[in-house]
Amino acid sequence: MPTPIQQIRNFSVIAHIDHGKSTLADRLLDATGALTAREQKAQFLDSMELERERGITIKAATVRLSYKAADGQTYELNLIDTPGHVDFHYEVSRSLAACEGALLVVDASQGVEAQTLANVYLATEHNLAIVPVINKIDLPSADPEGAKRQIEEVIGIDASGAILASAKDGRGIPEILEAVVARIPPPEGSLTKPLKVLLLDSWYDSYRGVVLLVRVVDGTLRQKQKIRLWAAGRDYEIVSLGVFAPFATDVAELGPGEVGFITAAIKEVADARVGDTITEASRPCESPLPGFQPAKPMVFAGIFPTDPARYEDLRDALDKLRLNDASFSREPEVSAALGFGFRCGFLGLLHMEIVQERLEREYNLDLVTTAPTVRFRIVLRNGDVVDLDNPAKFPSEGDIDHIEEPMIAAVIHTPPEFVGGLLKLCQERRGTQTSLSYAGEKRVIIRYDLPLTEVVFGFYDRMKSVSRGYASLDYEPKGYQPADLVRLDLLVNGDRVDSLSAVIHRETSYIKGRDLCIKMKELIPMQQFEVAIQAALGSRVIAKTVVKALRKNVTAKCYGGDITRKRKLLEKQKEGKKRMKQVGNVEIPQEAFLAILKVE
Repeated sequence: MPTPIQQIRNFSVIAHIDHGKSTLADRLLDATGALTAREQKAQFLDSMELERERGITIKAATVRLSYKAADGQTYELNLIDTPGHVDFHYEVSRSLAACEGALLVVDASQGVEAQTLANVYLATEHNLAIVPVINKIDLPSADPEGAKRQIEEVIGIDASGAILASAKDGRGIPEILEAVVARIPPPEGSLTKPLKVLLLDSWYDSYRGVVLLVRVVDGTLRQKQKIRLWAAGRDYEIVSLGVFAPFATDVAELGPGEVGFITAAIKEVADARVGDTITEASRPCESPLPGFQPAKPMVFAGIFPTDPARYEDLRDALDKLRLNDASFSREPEVSAALGFGFRCGFLGLLHMEIVQERLEREYNLDLVTTAPTVRFRIVLRNGDVVDLDNPAKFPSEGDIDHIEEPMIAAVIHTPPEFVGGLLKLCQERRGTQTSLSYAGEKRVIIRYDLPLTEVVFGFYDRMKSVSRGYASLDYEPKGYQPADLVRLDLLVNGDRVDSLSAVIHRETSYIKGRDLCIKMKELIPMQQFEVAIQAALGSRVIAKTVVKALRKNVTAKCYGGDITRKRKLLEKQKEGKKRMKQVGNVEIPQEAFLAILKVE
């Protein structure tokens, strides 16, 4: 029998990175007796090694807790753990759509940060009941009253009933559980309506096939039931149903408001898209749940194996990784300098870093990743619109009418003393300031419209160094805007290195080209012949530098005698070098492909 809907509470925890979200989830598991002493471990819901190491949540997870409240009734609490980083914004929005309430966790010593704000706005868009929790009150620098004031001033929600807690030593946990039961409403749903289920996440299990993490809105899920995935338009039969409590436990059925998982012999994770609606094949619902969007990559980069013989291994590794993360795209790419590889699209820079690290760790690959680029929109003179995510495919200048670049609306939270440096950084990156406001004495909120290209190259690192690590950034896409962009090519001995091409703003092209040539001169080792390194816009060379040849002192044996003897030997050496240059090949080291990222 499914749990009565009045005794179900679905909630998630929203917080900025490192404000204690995963630790709080651990304490809630302990307080409800979900784990035995032997099973307990820190960051229990972050099961991936990379998540535990970096202290961030990458994949959403759910856990069902059984809690006996002060009123004597036993409630079923479904905690839906969400990623905190801006790259996974869409997954967070789908997870929040499955909840009726959220715990807003704010660090008592750091106050409200950028991603806290972004996720709270998402939660209020979904009309969730928000329970503020001031965490880390055990720290010597904790200022709970200041944090409450910030919640009221910056977010605009009443913080008088905020719960003071310390997830580290367990203070405030019983009050949080009681607040979940008292302040978060039960879900709404009907047993009699046609089946309507929200798909929260999916991953590949080598024994069961694709596992779907779901929240039932209307109707009941039963074993052997025929279901239909709305976006993919495919029908399957349910093989097993279960819940995570916190380990996978099979159940006979899932009713309205319940959160659990289903398997249905699905082979492709790409069929099971986050945010999709699942309904019954024989009696489908009238319309899908709102808000579904296919995953859209924002940042693109080429990934190549260091050893060309391992191309097949890289392809297999990417296919396996796609089974667990369908949000990145890949297509084969050939580069003259790097050989065979793949052009991959990612949700953002953190997502790209995670995919690369997982490929290297889990599949033992050595990789070269080219400089990340974004998707530009090119309008040609004949009226065609081309989406460009690879600088090597840039059309010739004569065919282009204009180019548009993606923009983002960025929000930076910072202490007041770093405002000057951050404004200067945003101006350098071609930003347009939209607002600057003070939230209390210790916090300034700066809003800027910035080109995504400028944020891709080292913006985050510069922001952290300018603000000594105190500033936090959040952003969301804001459409396209025309810009004066050109393709910068790097030529080595007259040959274009396609993997080092970049699309940049015309104003900064000379400085970037010059700096790139200087950087390359340091990185390309000396050859037996002279190597010319040039930066070019189309056919026009804008900067040049030369790596001198390794030279043997051929005149050492000439002592005394006529100068013509020395000259003759030097001319002979020069001829040899010229012949060598015609057949010689310049090996470009891996560091060179990262150099383009370091050019400020």
